[in-house]
Amino acid sequence: MAEHAPTALDRRAAAARLARFASRRIPLDGRRAAAVAVTLVTDGDDVGVWVTRRAPTLRAHAGQFALPGGRLDPGEDAVRAALRELNEELGVALPADGVLGLLDDYATRSGYVITPVVAWVGEQPALAPNTAEVARVHLVPLGELDVPPRFVRIAESDRPVIQLPVLDTLLHAPTAAVLHQFCEVVLHDRPTRVAHLEQPVFAWR
Repeated sequence: MAEHAPTALDRRAAAARLARFASRRIPLDGRRAAAVAVTLVTDGDDVGVWVTRRAPTLRAHAGQFALPGGRLDPGEDAVRAALRELNEELGVALPADGVLGLLDDYATRSGYVITPVVAWVGEQPALAPNTAEVARVHLVPLGELDVPPRFVRIAESDRPVIQLPVLDTLLHAPTAAVLHQFCEVVLHDRPTRVAHLEQPVFAWR
Protein backbone atom coordinates (compact mmCIF):
# COMPACT_ATOMS: atom_id res chain seq x y z
CA MET A 1 0.00 0.00 0.00
CA ALA A 2 1.30 3.45 -0.85
CA GLU A 3 2.29 5.74 1.96
CA HIS A 4 0.08 8.77 2.55
CA ALA A 5 0.74 11.77 4.72
CA PRO A 6 -1.53 11.95 7.78
CA THR A 7 -4.43 14.39 7.54
CA ALA A 8 -5.20 16.38 10.69
CA LEU A 9 -8.84 17.17 11.48
CA ASP A 10 -10.72 17.96 14.65
CA ARG A 11 -14.43 18.02 15.42
CA ARG A 12 -14.70 21.81 15.52
CA ALA A 13 -13.10 22.27 12.11
CA ALA A 14 -15.24 19.55 10.53
CA ALA A 15 -18.45 21.03 11.97
CA ALA A 16 -17.52 24.54 10.83
CA ARG A 17 -16.87 23.46 7.26
CA LEU A 18 -20.12 21.52 7.09
CA ALA A 19 -21.99 24.53 8.50
CA ARG A 20 -20.63 26.65 5.64
CA PHE A 21 -21.65 24.06 3.05
CA ALA A 22 -25.16 24.43 1.60
CA SER A 23 -26.03 20.79 1.07
CA ARG A 24 -28.63 19.95 -1.56
CA ARG A 25 -31.65 17.66 -1.34
CA ILE A 26 -33.05 15.70 -4.30
CA PRO A 27 -36.79 15.00 -4.72
CA LEU A 28 -37.63 11.32 -4.40
CA ASP A 29 -39.79 11.23 -7.55
CA GLY A 30 -40.82 7.64 -6.86
CA ARG A 31 -37.47 6.56 -5.44
CA ARG A 32 -36.89 5.39 -1.86
CA ALA A 33 -35.16 7.51 0.77
CA ALA A 34 -31.96 6.16 2.34
CA ALA A 35 -29.12 7.47 4.48
CA VAL A 36 -25.49 6.58 5.12
CA ALA A 37 -23.17 7.49 7.98
CA VAL A 38 -19.78 9.04 7.24
CA THR A 39 -18.16 8.48 10.61
CA LEU A 40 -15.06 10.31 11.84
CA VAL A 41 -13.14 8.03 14.19
CA THR A 42 -9.92 8.79 16.06
CA ASP A 43 -7.23 6.15 16.38
CA GLY A 44 -4.32 7.53 18.37
CA ASP A 45 -3.15 10.64 16.55
CA ASP A 46 -4.93 9.69 13.33
CA VAL A 47 -8.51 10.19 12.16
CA GLY A 48 -10.30 7.87 9.77
CA VAL A 49 -13.66 6.84 8.34
CA TRP A 50 -15.29 3.42 8.57
CA VAL A 51 -15.83 1.73 5.21
CA THR A 52 -17.53 -1.67 5.19
CA ARG A 53 -17.47 -4.63 2.84
CA ARG A 54 -21.00 -5.91 2.37
CA ALA A 55 -21.67 -9.55 3.17
CA PRO A 56 -21.48 -11.89 0.16
CA THR A 57 -24.89 -13.36 0.99
CA LEU A 58 -26.86 -10.12 0.60
CA ARG A 59 -29.43 -10.03 -2.21
CA ALA A 60 -28.34 -6.61 -3.49
CA HIS A 61 -24.80 -5.26 -3.98
CA ALA A 62 -23.22 -8.26 -2.25
CA GLY A 63 -19.51 -7.92 -1.55
CA GLN A 64 -19.35 -4.25 -2.51
CA PHE A 65 -17.69 -1.56 -0.42
CA ALA A 66 -20.14 0.70 1.34
CA LEU A 67 -20.82 3.08 4.20
CA PRO A 68 -23.07 2.04 7.10
CA GLY A 69 -26.61 2.85 6.06
CA GLY A 70 -29.89 1.80 4.53
CA ARG A 71 -33.41 2.89 3.73
CA LEU A 72 -35.41 5.13 6.05
CA ASP A 73 -38.07 3.49 8.19
CA PRO A 74 -41.52 5.15 8.34
CA GLY A 75 -41.36 8.36 10.36
CA GLU A 76 -37.56 8.58 10.27
CA ASP A 77 -35.43 11.38 8.94
CA ALA A 78 -31.97 10.83 7.46
CA VAL A 79 -30.12 11.49 10.71
CA ARG A 80 -32.14 8.99 12.72
CA ALA A 81 -31.87 6.39 9.96
CA ALA A 82 -28.10 6.77 9.63
CA LEU A 83 -27.58 6.43 13.38
CA ARG A 84 -29.91 3.43 13.58
CA GLU A 85 -28.12 1.70 10.71
CA LEU A 86 -24.73 2.44 12.30
CA ASN A 87 -25.92 0.68 15.44
CA GLU A 88 -27.52 -2.22 13.56
CA GLU A 89 -24.54 -2.83 11.26
CA LEU A 90 -21.57 -2.11 13.54
CA GLY A 91 -22.98 -2.14 17.07
CA VAL A 92 -22.14 1.54 17.64
CA ALA A 93 -24.79 3.60 19.45
CA LEU A 94 -24.03 7.23 18.65
CA PRO A 95 -26.13 10.06 20.13
CA ALA A 96 -27.72 12.62 17.85
CA ASP A 97 -25.37 15.34 19.09
CA GLY A 98 -22.52 13.45 17.39
CA VAL A 99 -23.92 14.50 14.00
CA LEU A 100 -21.94 17.35 12.40
CA GLY A 101 -23.97 17.94 9.25
CA LEU A 102 -25.14 16.63 5.89
CA LEU A 103 -23.61 16.28 2.45
CA ASP A 104 -25.51 16.39 -0.84
CA ASP A 105 -28.11 13.78 -1.67
CA TYR A 106 -27.05 11.22 -4.26
CA ALA A 107 -29.61 9.46 -6.45
CA THR A 108 -28.70 5.87 -7.32
CA ARG A 109 -29.55 3.89 -10.42
CA SER A 110 -31.12 1.22 -8.21
CA GLY A 111 -33.88 3.57 -7.08
CA TYR A 112 -32.70 5.31 -3.91
CA VAL A 113 -31.93 8.88 -2.89
CA ILE A 114 -29.14 8.67 -0.33
CA THR A 115 -28.51 11.40 2.24
CA PRO A 116 -24.98 11.25 3.71
CA VAL A 117 -24.82 12.11 7.43
CA VAL A 118 -21.40 13.11 8.77
CA ALA A 119 -20.87 12.20 12.43
CA TRP A 120 -18.06 12.43 14.96
CA VAL A 121 -17.48 9.16 16.83
CA GLY A 122 -14.25 10.09 18.57
CA GLU A 123 -12.01 7.38 19.98
CA GLN A 124 -12.63 4.11 18.18
CA PRO A 125 -15.05 1.95 20.20
CA ALA A 126 -15.31 -1.82 20.20
CA LEU A 127 -17.25 -2.96 17.15
CA ALA A 128 -19.84 -5.72 16.92
CA PRO A 129 -20.48 -6.06 13.18
CA ASN A 130 -23.70 -7.75 12.07
CA THR A 131 -22.25 -10.60 10.01
CA ALA A 132 -25.49 -10.97 8.07
CA GLU A 133 -24.81 -7.54 6.54
CA VAL A 134 -21.13 -6.77 7.03
CA ALA A 135 -18.22 -8.99 6.01
CA ARG A 136 -15.48 -6.60 7.12
CA VAL A 137 -14.95 -3.12 8.55
CA HIS A 138 -12.01 -0.92 7.52
CA LEU A 139 -10.95 2.23 9.31
CA VAL A 140 -9.49 4.23 6.42
CA PRO A 141 -7.19 7.05 7.61
CA LEU A 142 -8.02 10.42 6.11
CA GLY A 143 -4.58 10.57 4.55
CA GLU A 144 -5.43 7.47 2.50
CA LEU A 145 -9.00 8.56 1.78
CA ASP A 146 -8.00 11.99 0.48
CA VAL A 147 -6.76 10.90 -2.94
CA PRO A 148 -7.44 12.24 -6.44
CA PRO A 149 -10.39 10.41 -8.00
CA ARG A 150 -10.33 8.83 -11.43
CA PHE A 151 -13.02 9.50 -14.01
CA VAL A 152 -13.85 7.10 -16.83
CA ARG A 153 -16.46 6.98 -19.57
CA ILE A 154 -18.91 4.21 -20.32
CA ALA A 155 -21.09 3.65 -23.37
CA GLU A 156 -24.27 3.46 -21.28
CA SER A 157 -24.10 7.02 -19.93
CA ASP A 158 -22.83 10.48 -20.84
CA ARG A 159 -21.93 11.14 -17.21
CA PRO A 160 -18.40 10.49 -15.86
CA VAL A 161 -17.97 7.39 -13.70
CA ILE A 162 -16.02 8.12 -10.54
CA GLN A 163 -13.44 5.69 -9.16
CA LEU A 164 -11.64 6.29 -5.87
CA PRO A 165 -8.36 4.35 -5.42
CA VAL A 166 -8.67 3.30 -1.77
CA LEU A 167 -8.00 0.05 0.13
CA ASP A 168 -5.84 -1.30 -2.72
CA THR A 169 -8.90 -1.35 -4.96
CA LEU A 170 -11.29 1.07 -6.65
CA LEU A 171 -14.33 2.33 -4.78
CA HIS A 172 -17.30 3.23 -6.98
CA ALA A 173 -20.35 5.46 -6.62
CA PRO A 174 -22.38 5.99 -4.58
CA THR A 175 -19.68 5.33 -1.93
CA ALA A 176 -16.91 6.93 -3.99
CA ALA A 177 -19.02 9.99 -4.77
CA VAL A 178 -19.96 10.51 -1.12
CA LEU A 179 -16.39 10.07 0.12
CA HIS A 180 -15.00 12.35 -2.57
CA GLN A 181 -17.42 15.10 -1.59
CA PHE A 182 -16.63 14.49 2.09
CA CYS A 183 -12.92 15.05 1.41
CA GLU A 184 -13.59 18.15 -0.66
CA VAL A 185 -15.98 19.75 1.83
CA VAL A 186 -14.71 18.60 5.21
CA LEU A 187 -10.97 18.34 4.57
CA HIS A 188 -10.48 21.12 2.02
CA ASP A 189 -13.45 23.45 2.58
CA ARG A 190 -14.35 23.28 -1.12
CA PRO A 191 -18.09 23.16 -2.03
CA THR A 192 -17.70 20.42 -4.65
CA ARG A 193 -20.83 18.79 -6.13
CA VAL A 194 -21.04 15.08 -7.02
CA ALA A 195 -24.68 14.37 -7.91
CA HIS A 196 -23.73 14.26 -11.61
CA LEU A 197 -21.16 11.50 -11.13
CA GLU A 198 -22.12 8.12 -12.51
CA GLN A 199 -22.10 4.61 -11.07
CA PRO A 200 -20.61 1.63 -12.90
CA VAL A 201 -23.15 -0.53 -14.71
CA PHE A 202 -22.79 -3.42 -12.24
CA ALA A 203 -24.18 -1.12 -9.50
CA TRP A 204 -27.27 -0.12 -11.48
CA ARG A 205 -29.28 -3.11 -10.28
